[in-house]
Amino acid sequence: MSYLFPNQHVLHQSFSSPVGVRTRTSPAASKPTPLQARPELFAAYSVVDDAKSKAQKLSAEAQLEFDKASNAAQAKTGQLELYTPTFYAAATFGGLLACGLTHTAVTPLDLVKCRRQVDAKLYKGNFQAWGLIFRQEGIRGIFTGWSPTLFGYSAQGAFKYGWYEYFKKTYSDLAGPENSYKYKTLLYLTASASAEFLADIALCPFEAVKVRMQTTMPPPYTGTFDGISKIVASEGVGGLYKGLYPLWARQIPYTMMKFASFETIVEKIYESLPGQKSDYGKGAQTAVSFSGGYLAGILCAIVSHPADVMVSKLNSNRKAGEGFGAALARNYKVTGFMGLWNGLPVRIVMIGTLTGLQWMIYDYFKMWMGFPTTGGAAPPEKK
Repeated sequence: MSYLFPNQHVLHQSFSSPVGVRTRTSPAASKPTPLQARPELFAAYSVVDDAKSKAQKLSAEAQLEFDKASNAAQAKTGQLELYTPTFYAAATFGGLLACGLTHTAVTPLDLVKCRRQVDAKLYKGNFQAWGLIFRQEGIRGIFTGWSPTLFGYSAQGAFKYGWYEYFKKTYSDLAGPENSYKYKTLLYLTASASAEFLADIALCPFEAVKVRMQTTMPPPYTGTFDGISKIVASEGVGGLYKGLYPLWARQIPYTMMKFASFETIVEKIYESLPGQKSDYGKGAQTAVSFSGGYLAGILCAIVSHPADVMVSKLNSNRKAGEGFGAALARNYKVTGFMGLWNGLPVRIVMIGTLTGLQWMIYDYFKMWMGFPTTGGAAPPEKK
């Protein structure tokens, strides 16, 4: 029965890496039996372990480089404190990056969504739409409207995040520490609504150009500034803002839901985790920001979608001199209640991803500048 027990040579082969070692023939047996270990299989484990160690090393190096760059940036800006001009500048630039880059990246989704909102029968689905557009217009056609999207949503993001931090601090000071924590959801709602009111004034001209480029085939403008000049020449400056009221109706509820739900979700996530927010590293906090942002984005899409449909329709077919109420009633008569929900599944995917990425980019930039991430603040200490 000695074959049931491995000898010293077999144990050596089983528990040492066979890579680079010449296999020796066992004097006990020329072939391993089914009950004996097969050392040639352990090379795979060695390769996996080697890959894991290299990945961990690269991650550590990347974190080291991040910390170096962050420390250099903080050294240039001096002492970093919350709610200072440096903090608001960081929030403004972080918002510019977060919104401008993400909205531009999903231009193909936005293109199909806008066209289906104006004409629900135009395409049967996203992939069929992209295939048709690619065959007719090439890859540039799929990214129709990317330029006004980049300019418009960069401006909107800068105003939105920068002013949100300002209004949140201002309203919190007016209410006092205890009331601002007790009524924190109301604080988030009012601060975000105030910020979005201003942000949409910056966005509206670019949104007008974008929607017309995306819903008119072929696009009437070659780019952002060509579109602005042609609209002003034919309709005056007011032509750039004729979609402002429905834009407010879409974006203000959207942003109120975006910020209030995000802050609440992030707070609940940290409450469910052991320890405090400060106990977690940059990677974990960034993951929480993305998760909270994605969940908040789903709620945002549902709340703001009917107004989003009307924005697309009013920007594409509102007649010169036609009043807002008259144009709204005319389009609603054609669209109907169910038509207000055209393209909702696409928008849920788009806005969920957008919002998650926006909060991730924004909070990552804040960490890079040396500021804490958004949400999950501890309650004020009782005196």
